[in-house]
Amino acid sequence: MGIATDLILLVVSAFFSGLLMQRLGQPLILGYILTGIAFGPYTGGFALTSVHEIELLAEIGVALLLFALGLEFSLKDLKPVKKIALIGTPIQILLTIAMGYGIGQWMGWDAKTSLWLGALVSLSSTMVLLKTLMNQGWLGTLSSKVMVGMLIVQDLAVVPLIVLLPMLNNPALGWISLEIAILKTVLFLAGMIFFGTRLLPWIMRHIAHLGSRELFLLAITAIGLGVGYLTYLVGLSFAFGAFVAGMVLSESDYGHQALSDIIPVRDLFGLLFFASVGMLLNPAFLLDHWEQVLILVLIVSLGKGIIFALLARIFKYGNVVPLAVGLGLFQVGEFSFVLAQVGVSTNSISHEVYSLVLTTAIITMFLTPLISGQTARLYALRKRWFKHEALDSINFPKSGFRNHVIIIGGGRVGFRIAQVLKRLNVPLLIIELDQLRVDRAKNTDIPVVYGDASHEVVLEAAETSLARLLIITSPEVVIAQTIVQRVRKVNAEIQVIARAPGIEFLEEFKKLNISEVVIPEFEAGLEMARKALVHLHIPAAKIQHYTESLRQDLFASFFSENAEDKIMEQLQTAEHQFDLQWMLIKQGSELVGKTIGEAEIRTKTDSSVVGVIRDNILEPNPDANFRFKENDRAAIIGTDSSRETFFQLTRPFKKS
Repeated sequence: MGIATDLILLVVSAFFSGLLMQRLGQPLILGYILTGIAFGPYTGGFALTSVHEIELLAEIGVALLLFALGLEFSLKDLKPVKKIALIGTPIQILLTIAMGYGIGQWMGWDAKTSLWLGALVSLSSTMVLLKTLMNQGWLGTLSSKVMVGMLIVQDLAVVPLIVLLPMLNNPALGWISLEIAILKTVLFLAGMIFFGTRLLPWIMRHIAHLGSRELFLLAITAIGLGVGYLTYLVGLSFAFGAFVAGMVLSESDYGHQALSDIIPVRDLFGLLFFASVGMLLNPAFLLDHWEQVLILVLIVSLGKGIIFALLARIFKYGNVVPLAVGLGLFQVGEFSFVLAQVGVSTNSISHEVYSLVLTTAIITMFLTPLISGQTARLYALRKRWFKHEALDSINFPKSGFRNHVIIIGGGRVGFRIAQVLKRLNVPLLIIELDQLRVDRAKNTDIPVVYGDASHEVVLEAAETSLARLLIITSPEVVIAQTIVQRVRKVNAEIQVIARAPGIEFLEEFKKLNISEVVIPEFEAGLEMARKALVHLHIPAAKIQHYTESLRQDLFASFFSENAEDKIMEQLQTAEHQFDLQWMLIKQGSELVGKTIGEAEIRTKTDSSVVGVIRDNILEPNPDANFRFKENDRAAIIGTDSSRETFFQLTRPFKKS
């Protein structure tokens, strides 16, 4: 079967490798790379027969990843990082080239080869970093925006590097090629911005109106790959064209749906990319040159990490950002493979240098998820070692906090809760790690602590020992467990409200002795059911009874079974049954024109009218002489059955 057999073997093996990595708590891409190494042509085992074809398919994976990145990318999102991206990245490339030149000179290479080495190691991996950030849940944070912004500029820099470096063989002939490449890039970007913003949305609008999900998926895939191929035909990067297409499409009304549909396709081809990276590793070369590889990996990783971290600091990014950028962008990227192939084909570098850079790139890619994953731990250690460095506490009252509410997470849910509490003058603060969310809270005068809530030093800054309520908005069970355990060490009496990812996790939260658990999907289902019953003209009293019954049935096992809890549950049920309910007196109702006394409300319905709204004016506690009019809204208190009886009186009277 040829390539079909190879693809089946890769996908099946990658599944089991990914499953193993998941069990070990490691990123899935490590399993994909190991799969590629196992089936590579240099391992001596079962080698695939279609390695070159798989490498070509892997290029589609790179293009689709950058297309998806373009769909998520917004020029508005780049504004906070435009200086470090547009100014800092060229500085980083030049500093890294200088570092690589020094390494090459130290190894005894000539000046030209040393410059090539510096250029090859100056690029970082967009593919590996994006996948790592997705797995870590950091995509969308300020740190990730800094890294993505710098990576975009790096990817753009590949074009001039491909033209400039071969010029070292014959400098006189290279400037014309560079000018042509720059002109092509400018013309392509101008054409995409002009035609893409007009033509692509028009195409997507017509495809969407056809109502076919399959055609929509085919359309966005064709746009991403088609534009990429167009850039390839004019001598530019295939992946760069796909990114620009995604960026243009993201500005249309269909960007979010396009991103949602393209993700499964992107992940499948991404698997092939990481497997193809593993196939390039030659264990024999690694064993023969292990000292050179080890030195190069250490120096490049440390050097690039320090350069990135210092640049982040110089451009005034604080807290965890410099550390995250340094630990995230230290690796050698996939575009270095492309650049190295150009170097070999133009006789600019030897095959030995090519293999050395290739091996270094693969090892640093493999290490990226492991090292980047230590960001939070190292940041916590830094806070402990430098206790004089206070955590960022914003909008704190001078008197501090007491009996306050702590909200873990300032995202959409946490920020909405904070707004409600703030309006009610309830003392509160948010703990948040995303700088953009911290800035949003700062701008709305909401107290916020910048940091990771799973760290004791952050909880201490939030004065947890004096708090009365803890609200955890993250759906991750492990995060909730860690936070609750550490909070209870300093405040055993604190009440906790947590968000659960599903019904199946209720037992885990019960073990933590949490006061209340909210399951968003369950609550959304109840609310949709309630609205459906309203449209079906089911009496409001019955709707309330059914929805509350479902909620009580679900959470019955969550609370302890002692006598006091049962009494409290019964009291809560009675409270709901005697809850106040507003009912509209409709045109044609037999109540219209009658007083409360004439209608004998208390006698006939066993309920009480405690208020009436007429013409937007409330009439509280109306007496027996109050006369109903159509479109009055009456507030009724009574049992479910009594409210149902009153509801029947509000409907248009039918003559028999």
